[in-house]
Amino acid sequence: MNRFIKIIPICLLILFIGISCSSDDEQGAVVNAVIPAAANLVFPNNNTECNEGIVVSETETDVLFEWQEATNASSYVLTITNLNAGTSREIKTISNKVLIRILRGTPYSWVVKSKGIGNETADSDTWKFYNAGLPEESHPPFPADAVSPKIGSSVDEGAITLQWETTDVDNDIASYTVLLDTTNQPVTEAGNSSVNSLNVTVTSGQVYYWKVITTDEIGNASHSPVFQFRVN
Repeated sequence: MNRFIKIIPICLLILFIGISCSSDDEQGAVVNAVIPAAANLVFPNNNTECNEGIVVSETETDVLFEWQEATNASSYVLTITNLNAGTSREIKTISNKVLIRILRGTPYSWVVKSKGIGNETADSDTWKFYNAGLPEESHPPFPADAVSPKIGSSVDEGAITLQWETTDVDNDIASYTVLLDTTNQPVTEAGNSSVNSLNVTVTSGQVYYWKVITTDEIGNASHSPVFQFRVN
């Protein structure tokens, strides 16, 4: 019996040491989870026409996406968005360059997520470019992005200013048409503008949906996604 009593403290000591080591290991894992840096994008260049690539057909080219290696990044996720269709593709890679087949004559945006140890990530800037198609004199503008109100935000009722931003390879944007409704997929024209803002009046308790149609000097047009905000 005495021998058994003597063994109990030893077992408790071993158990305490095991728990302590486990705790130290967990703390070490937290310390080692280093946040990666955001990648600096290199090519395709922002807000330009991409004429470089391997032409594989009348409708597609292979384009090399490239960015600088990010500090503390072990892998990357490249997200490419077709701005006409609103569809995205994700490509996971450990390299800082990927050859991707994309449509000709189509505007795209792209962003790179750096992934570090554990779940730590960092996003690069988002760049837009127009992938060159068959020879043509003019390109449609890039679809507009909402500036204010921010998507999903709330505003006070009364007069507000809708603001957006967009770019165009040819730098010949002529006008904007704003559609505004309290139902998704707005169809009611709120007004036209030659600048990237428009004053409208909104009612309390409503959720508004709006989009911008950007038109250049020869009639090329692009449609933005649908933006949404709530009125207090």
